[in-house]
Amino acid sequence: MSSMMEESFPRADESSPAHAESRELRVPTRLGALGVEITGAGPDTILWSSMFVDRTSWYRLVPLLAGRRLILVDGPGLGLSDALQARTSIVEAAGAARDLLAGLRADGALGPGAPAWVGKAFGGHVGYELAVQDGILSSFAALSAPPEPVPAALRRQILLLRPLLRLAGPVGPVRSAILSGMVTDTAASDPALRALVESSLNRHTRRSLTLALNSFILDRADVTDHLPQITVPALYLAGDDRGDWNPADAARAAASTPRARAVTIQGARTLLPLEQPHAVADALQKFWAEVEL
Repeated sequence: MSSMMEESFPRADESSPAHAESRELRVPTRLGALGVEITGAGPDTILWSSMFVDRTSWYRLVPLLAGRRLILVDGPGLGLSDALQARTSIVEAAGAARDLLAGLRADGALGPGAPAWVGKAFGGHVGYELAVQDGILSSFAALSAPPEPVPAALRRQILLLRPLLRLAGPVGPVRSAILSGMVTDTAASDPALRALVESSLNRHTRRSLTLALNSFILDRADVTDHLPQITVPALYLAGDDRGDWNPADAARAAASTPRARAVTIQGARTLLPLEQPHAVADALQKFWAEVEL
């Protein structure tokens, strides 16, 4: 893994968070360089994106989290991060996250203390691995991130669509299935929201997306045994419209985690910060106000 970090010039345009100046980096890790965007000032907070989308899926939330330094991350093989070169695992993605934190500290883009972690779906699964390691995180928020493996019915659907993704990319029924799994029908009818998700899907190669699907969805392991070992304050946010991690599931996960609570976000499926940014921001701000004393 190279020790060098490539940096682009700061930017301030309509596509950046809150239309404010932000800094973009590419940080080398064991799974390739990760695309990162940094904005704001205050407590360090990592926002790690979910599968198939990139940092832009946080942009509706970012202006609502004033007073924090937000570090938006494209996961391995997604967004502006390097393409995956081989099948890997969430455990290796967590290793890449540790590489990321070390690289950011070496660059001065991250303070010496442990950051807060906010992980959406895939980002939450990476967070489960980090939250059981001493001193890595100061707090952990998992958004629509079930600790169990993919349910059998969903696995069968993914296996049916995977050959089409590999051969043609996120088109037709693949695109429809991804949208349906990520957002409610109401959200999908919003042209701007739909365009954001679809543009994220088009930022990487068919091969990288297929490897990411295999590595971070189909191969996702059961980590419910991690929950009692998470000693940092934890917040589990569940949408009211996701079948495989509904509010009752999140409440059970919180009951198994020493310092956790669960909150339901109404009118949302998987991309909670994109569908209901104000409700997510309110839950996070209340959580941090209590645990960051």
